[in-house]
Amino acid sequence: MFSTECDSCWHYDYDEELDEYYCTMDLDEDEVYRILSSRSQHCPFYRQGDDYTLARRQ
Repeated sequence: MFSTECDSCWHYDYDEELDEYYCTMDLDEDEVYRILSSRSQHCPFYRQGDDYTLARRQ
């Protein structure tokens, strides 16, 4: 997955305790393997979230 794709994803969130960003999708081991081994490098769970929709979620 490209980090620029994650930066604008609805499922990409910040954890204040760990001071890092993470994906909030609940993926099992098979799904993670399929995404990481894919040649397209495109996440099938990507959902566009602009600054306004992300701010409303907080």
